Amino acid sequence: WALGVFLLALLAAQQCPSAAGARILAAFFYPCKSHFMMTNAVIRELVKRGHEVTFITPFSLASENLGSNYKEIVLPHYDFWTEMKRMSNREIILDMADLSTLKFVRMLHVMGVQSTDFAFEQPEIKALINAKNKVGKYDLLIAEQFYNEGALILGHLYQTPTITLSSFGNTNYFSEMVGIITPWSYNPHSFISSTTRMNLWERAVNVFVCGMEHLMRTFLYYPSHDAVLRKHFSGLLDVVPTTKQLERNISAILMNNYMPLDAPRPISFNMISVGGLHIQPPKALPVHLQKFLDEAKHGAIYFSLGTQVRSADLPAEKLKVFLDAFRSLKQRVLWKFEEDSFAELPANVMIQKWLPQADILAHPNVKVFIAHGGLFGMQEALHYGVPVLGMPVYCDQHFNINQGKANGYAIGLDYRTITTEQLRSALLELLENPKYRDTMKRSSRIFRQRPLGAMDTAMFWIDYVIEHRGAPHMVSAGMDLAWYQFYLLDIVAIAAAALLLPILILCVCLRNSKLKPKTKRKQH
Repeated sequence: WALGVFLLALLAAQQCPSAAGARILAAFFYPCKSHFMMTNAVIRELVKRGHEVTFITPFSLASENLGSNYKEIVLPHYDFWTEMKRMSNREIILDMADLSTLKFVRMLHVMGVQSTDFAFEQPEIKALINAKNKVGKYDLLIAEQFYNEGALILGHLYQTPTITLSSFGNTNYFSEMVGIITPWSYNPHSFISSTTRMNLWERAVNVFVCGMEHLMRTFLYYPSHDAVLRKHFSGLLDVVPTTKQLERNISAILMNNYMPLDAPRPISFNMISVGGLHIQPPKALPVHLQKFLDEAKHGAIYFSLGTQVRSADLPAEKLKVFLDAFRSLKQRVLWKFEEDSFAELPANVMIQKWLPQADILAHPNVKVFIAHGGLFGMQEALHYGVPVLGMPVYCDQHFNINQGKANGYAIGLDYRTITTEQLRSALLELLENPKYRDTMKRSSRIFRQRPLGAMDTAMFWIDYVIEHRGAPHMVSAGMDLAWYQFYLLDIVAIAAAALLLPILILCVCLRNSKLKPKTKRKQH
């Protein structure tokens, strides 16, 4: 009897696995360093909490010695900048500011498909694909939600539920993936400069861009991704699933967004906001940086254009604009500049190739952040309450800066036309007008005040999906409907028929009555 109870308990434990100590496969193909600020933070935390993680990544974490429950497959570097330059006909990122939104979307589509194809070509990924006894080896697949949807086929091969991480937050095409409708009337496309308060022209532009992106995904992007899947999996699978079919296996999307940097919009149960989870408690600054900021009696300005946009690529005349403006200020300026030296550098300016951005923004003497508007930097500015002078270049940077302007904690300038007086005036406005600092402090409280911290939220839902075997109860029934059913076009057709059919019958009857010959009366 005791042995029977033990065996039943053991069987139950196998059928209902705990999320603790789960085996997780994390597949991240896209070699964009900034995206891994979120990804690496999640991987580290999963390992710390006792999960066994196999990490497919272009950027190794081996130097961090994460422990025996961490393994990694390091992908060779995929050079997406060459293709980006070819398609855009631009040499540097700063020159891409005038690209149309749809052109940039198309470039991302191509780079996503090519980097997915490149990853599947690698021997270690092929070994993972062709491994024997795949079912039961992993409890979960985590993949990036950024134009590498082909990675989702690993969840299909290993028969695991899937969670994706969206490093750029929410976007309108997610509605197709979770079975909801996102109104284009007040939800702007992530890559255009409009906020949720759009005028007639902006709404028209938004509808055009969102509609065109939907068509591009349907008729260009998905077929290209499907072709990559057939190329690599036709000999392994009897039926190779399409990219759209693989998306239906996504249990949850962890999105890098949160109020007030993002505005209210429709979401599904399985769309989880975890914006800012990469932000850690501030660490001690290097001695020379600490001294530079501590001794800034009138405050300091931090200037960085992120990991991809280089300040050193600014034309000489624009660099002079910045130097002249900084020279005229009593504040100190700490500038992430990618060259070793700078001729005629003002005494109040320090340059360095790399700077610990979040730790610098945490310093109480930092009063303004000059930024390009990248999402991670904006979140750090919000977390530490530092007003922003934004100079967006491409992608979601325009939206992020304009959202900050609308909320009252940012000022935006166009780096292509900026003058010394404009830059100086904007900086003084942020430094001396208390409304920006006060508004940013209120916004910071909104961003930080949550029922559960960003990382704890992410970990809760990862454990939840594992424990509930993919949590199918979180997935909208809209995913099972055909497109014409989802948009109620069949109901519209029936309603139109119900209205038009009586009118048509009446028209036919009237026409027949006119055509019917009249009988002549007999004369007596």
